[in-house]
Amino acid sequence: MERRQFVTAGALTAVSASRAAGANERVIVALIGCGGRGRQVMRGLLEEPGTELAAACDVYLPNAERASNDLAGGRAKTLQDFRRLLEIKDVDAVMISTPDHWHSIPAVLALEAGKHVYVEKPFALTIREGRAMVEAARRTNRILFPGTQHRSAPHIAEAARMVQSGEIGDVPFVRVWNSGNIAPDIQKKAPDSDPPAGLDWDFYLGPSPAAPFNRMRFLTNYRLFYDYAGGYITDFGNHRVDSVHQIMSAASPHTISAAGRRLCPANAGDIFDLHVVTYQYPGFVMEYAACWVNSHGLGGRSPGMRYYGMRGLYNRPHGFAFYGTKAALYVDRIGYEVFPEVQPGAPYAAPPDEGAVKYRAERKTFQGADATAAHAHNFVRQVRSGRKGAVDEMTGHLATTACHLGTIAAKVGRTLKWNAEREDLEGDPEASRLLTRELRKPYDWIRL
Repeated sequence: MERRQFVTAGALTAVSASRAAGANERVIVALIGCGGRGRQVMRGLLEEPGTELAAACDVYLPNAERASNDLAGGRAKTLQDFRRLLEIKDVDAVMISTPDHWHSIPAVLALEAGKHVYVEKPFALTIREGRAMVEAARRTNRILFPGTQHRSAPHIAEAARMVQSGEIGDVPFVRVWNSGNIAPDIQKKAPDSDPPAGLDWDFYLGPSPAAPFNRMRFLTNYRLFYDYAGGYITDFGNHRVDSVHQIMSAASPHTISAAGRRLCPANAGDIFDLHVVTYQYPGFVMEYAACWVNSHGLGGRSPGMRYYGMRGLYNRPHGFAFYGTKAALYVDRIGYEVFPEVQPGAPYAAPPDEGAVKYRAERKTFQGADATAAHAHNFVRQVRSGRKGAVDEMTGHLATTACHLGTIAAKVGRTLKWNAEREDLEGDPEASRLLTRELRKPYDWIRL
């Protein structure tokens, strides 16, 4: 393969923020939501020279204490209420890695407190909450940076170049898939119980409906419930839908149809474990499929290639593919492959000399790496420079919006027409009600 000088999509552009730390100044950061993902991304932020962790906040205090110990030698202040963290004037930026139902409220309040914000995907639990975050970023002139790390991956930028230059031909069809196997009862239900010591359970539930403590609603298991998360499509799919937007230079679908099923009803939760969505964008159609009773996904393995999330010898569980008139481009978090189409008139059965077959494009492979740390570095650099980059609040909002629309279409069981300018569904008030949720009091601290 020809070696190329990759350009990351996180490169800075001239959109100024009102406060910029000087090149040699410290950037003081704080963490809201101190689970495993939060600590992982925060390590990336702290790798940037002159970056310091001032505070760690989590409704489960042992998580906050662990973050302070692991990331700051115990020197970072530990808190349970993120509002107290936002009162620390020296903090320049916060990272939000809470469960999804707690993304919008601390993001809006942090922006209004003058902080820049890194928010993990999905951007928000509902489309209206995402819009509230976008408006807060614009109103306060602060950076709101979505944690969609594919945007900082050089091989994704190269995939965008290949598609947009016409190297793989016209691309009318795109597939995105996420798969695994939870059958028959990998995620077993558990009885309600008392919450563990150090957990403020009511604060954990926050704006979502009241419920007794259950360990399957807590920590990583919260993603199984629509009260706290958006299902596999906003968890795994969000990254890949965002990459389709980047690679295809697309923003919003106009027509969405979907089907969703619970194939493993004995398991905990209520999210769809089979979810198939068809999106119509201007110029192309995208299919999203999440199937959680078979881990193969789409496409076979190529010798020597590693795939994101691979297990065993055969599966290719996560990816996105672009079917061009000259070649198919398969991409995942850590690499890509180009499978060229044969020239017109080539025989159906390849001759013994495979080299005699003429192709419409070049066969290519690239083995990359996860860009989580690079993405964190890009955020700190934006904060230090005071300038927003190509990765901004709208890229996060648009990708998550597309994911939520796929779930809404499956829930109502009919085709939806999306008006991207008004951010509303045409002629379907029942479906439009699912664009938002009622925030439980007293946690209704932002206006949707």
